[in-house]
Amino acid sequence: MATQTTVVGGRVAKPRAAASLWADAWSRLRKNRLAILGLILVILLLLAGAFGPIIAPYPYQVQDLVAVRANHNQPIGPFVGPHALGTDQLGRDLLSRLLDGARISVTVAFVVQAVILTIGVPVGAIAGWFGGRIDNLLMRITDVIYAFPDLLFIILLSVAFRETAFGQALDGLLLVFVAIGLVSWVTVARLVRGQLLALKETEFVEAARAIGVSDRKIVTRHLLPNGIGPIIVAVTLGIPGAILAESTLAYIGIGVQPPRASWGTLIYEGQKFIRAQPHLTLFPAICIAIALISFTFLGDGLRDALDPKLKGKQ
Repeated sequence: MATQTTVVGGRVAKPRAAASLWADAWSRLRKNRLAILGLILVILLLLAGAFGPIIAPYPYQVQDLVAVRANHNQPIGPFVGPHALGTDQLGRDLLSRLLDGARISVTVAFVVQAVILTIGVPVGAIAGWFGGRIDNLLMRITDVIYAFPDLLFIILLSVAFRETAFGQALDGLLLVFVAIGLVSWVTVARLVRGQLLALKETEFVEAARAIGVSDRKIVTRHLLPNGIGPIIVAVTLGIPGAILAESTLAYIGIGVQPPRASWGTLIYEGQKFIRAQPHLTLFPAICIAIALISFTFLGDGLRDALDPKLKGKQ
């Protein structure tokens, strides 16, 4: 680690270690209030997804038929009786279903990013390192995937495999993971390729080649770690798109299977009662908005914090 030497009172002070990349990035991130707000909201969302079944007042699928019948078979409004946010038309507690939707959204967001990294990083690394015909072939495949309408491809894939064992796995979530991931890896692949093209001609790569380090080790131990900052930003900014895609699929009836409570499913079910009980649509819509905004704020903050060109400007 680099050190900094200072002179105090004509004497040379003890060398002080310079701040690392991550410590310096964290210092800049803390100065971004919107990014910190986004980080707090993301942590709350993660906690809701992880501990939702524990803190939920009822299981998400349990029906309070007595209360619904007493309300003339209509959804119960918020802050009425034992249901803090009311119930849907089947008597299921809305707060419990929102927490289950948080678990689905968090799971989809991070598993989809894992799928994206699994496909995008190797493709981008191979294209950027070898170049030539391999680069041209992989980038043309990437262009084809990029040009194909994402939502249409996800819908076609979901419909084609929905009734299979693969489509039924994990209440339909596994199909959602794969469908969204297969159309979303192209951005990461292009980003990794660009990082490797910029780094592979640097002096430390030439030195590694000179001492006989293999191509695989150069890429995995030197180039990819040096380009990890932009990849982290791309993953963070890609999470809102995955959450929105999952909610969209659930809204049109293709995503997670009932009785699981995706936020998109809750909006679809609640729109039938939007005049009499608008909370059924409003609350899940607010949850989606908060999730998208929080990850967007955090991603923007990470982009600024991890950009070395901005060092000293904040």
